[in-house]
Amino acid sequence: MKKEEKLDYWRQNIRLIRWLLIVWAAVSLGAGILFVKPLNAISIGNMPFGFWMAQQGSIFVFVVLIYIYAKRMDKIDHDHHADE
Repeated sequence: MKKEEKLDYWRQNIRLIRWLLIVWAAVSLGAGILFVKPLNAISIGNMPFGFWMAQQGSIFVFVVLIYIYAKRMDKIDHDHHADE
């Protein structure tokens, strides 16, 4: 792999990580802390939605982001012939 290809590979990798961390921070901070009162107006069973997002929802979002990262990195690796 040439130097330019390596730089492009790492740029794509870091861009992906940056966006996934932004989503994770927005969900964790936003749903779990900043917007908890408006979200608590919605209920899931007997539990307020803001509380559920802080306790369970953020974890589910994190697992989905791990899946997205793995799938996107497989594609990036394949595109840059780094999957060998």
